[in-house]
Amino acid sequence: MDCRLGCGACCIAPSISSPIPGMPKGKPAGVRCIQLNENNLCKIFGQPERPAVCHQFKACPSLCGSSSQQAIDNITELESMT
Repeated sequence: MDCRLGCGACCIAPSISSPIPGMPKGKPAGVRCIQLNENNLCKIFGQPERPAVCHQFKACPSLCGSSSQQAIDNITELESMT
């Protein structure tokens, strides 16, 4: 599955503990990544400073569901379990 353009759920719902340009301590769950633009696209996609965890994320139907809201809900639930 390819990511839904403009979804941004994986850049909002989970916590990211590694440094992100502009967020040197990472980001807490539920906080919008500073690198997510107004169209919910990653400004550092494909660049070496993008965190490894972001690069390793692969969209899948069971996690991303059928809408951006469903993706946020699913990722938020997983985040609360960890």
